[in-house]
Amino acid sequence: MLAFSGCYSGSRPPRIGSTAPDFTVQDTQTKVTLSQFHGQVVVLNFWATWCAPCVEEVPSLVEMQRRMKARGVTVLAVSVDVDDSAYRQFVKDHGVSLLTVRDPDQKSNGLYGTFKFPETYIIDRNGVMRRKFIGAVDWTEPEITDFLSKL
Repeated sequence: MLAFSGCYSGSRPPRIGSTAPDFTVQDTQTKVTLSQFHGQVVVLNFWATWCAPCVEEVPSLVEMQRRMKARGVTVLAVSVDVDDSAYRQFVKDHGVSLLTVRDPDQKSNGLYGTFKFPETYIIDRNGVMRRKFIGAVDWTEPEITDFLSKL
């Protein structure tokens, strides 16, 4: 995993090992609060339909969710798309069977210091951030599914 430092406006991004900032996002169809998943492992994915690496990683996120759901792993995909119709069409066309919600104001990813997409946080059953991935990931890799299984 690559680590990077940069200039951030506003607050510093949260650190691995600290409690994940709670947020609520409501779009035209869905309302989600991060803390509603307490007791589950959350794979919090910030993405957008116009982001090629995000689009590339969606199928593996869907497959990992299918395999790991029975073990208490939930993918929460937060889209930063501004265009609601383009977002809805993408979700439909690509069969995105994940819990996904649109946050066009980017309030939720702003809490995490995320401004490049995709970026994903692994949050354990107690709400603590355990890992951060920058860029597209193959979520079906054994290393990742093993890590998630142990949380």
